[in-house]
Amino acid sequence: MPAKVRIPTALRSLTGGSREVEVAPGRISEIIEGLSAKYPDLGERLVGEEGKPRRFINIFVGEEDIRFLDGIETEVADGDVVTILPAVSGG
Repeated sequence: MPAKVRIPTALRSLTGGSREVEVAPGRISEIIEGLSAKYPDLGERLVGEEGKPRRFINIFVGEEDIRFLDGIETEVADGDVVTILPAVSGG
């Protein structure tokens, strides 16, 4: 059973309009590499040159922020849901 990555509305144009993409389980870093290979523009929006998620991108596995788990080395199991959530700011 594959894992799923939920794509936020602001980034769906980079995945051909897909709101959810199935991926093979593995570490977040591997999932991002796979997404980048399939959707190059999406990869550029998710991670910086150092390979870490950009400051304004939040990534969750289930309901847990990967920043409080193992970062990009967080494991994603069969059936897990990964949510990409751009930060929202304003005043």
